[in-house]
Amino acid sequence: QVQLVESGGGLVQAGGSLRLSCAASGLTFNNYAMGWFRQAPGKEREFVAGISRWSESSTRYADSVKGRFTISRDNAKKMVYLQMNSLKPEDTAVYYCAANRGSYYATSGEYDYWGQGTQVTVSS
Repeated sequence: QVQLVESGGGLVQAGGSLRLSCAASGLTFNNYAMGWFRQAPGKEREFVAGISRWSESSTRYADSVKGRFTISRDNAKKMVYLQMNSLKPEDTAVYYCAANRGSYYATSGEYDYWGQGTQVTVSS
């Protein structure tokens, strides 16, 4: 049974930082590209960041988070991380970790597995 479990969310002031973690189990982790998505109240889920199966140099980001967020992974620990710096109130959302057997350029509909999400709230 595949499980993705996010942690690290919380309440932070604007300009602050958080590090989200996602622990994967039940899958051959290094066969999967990983992504972070978010969904704010009343809005559709949106892509935040993606990372390829092997190389941390193969990453991509939404324009809204470029230069502020960094995705990384540790294949030995079956973990993926999202370091979020210079947080803004508009970053407030539930953040989801997802796994995809294809490309880290995949759209959300192409991801195979999803976590339950972790809430991030940024106060102004």
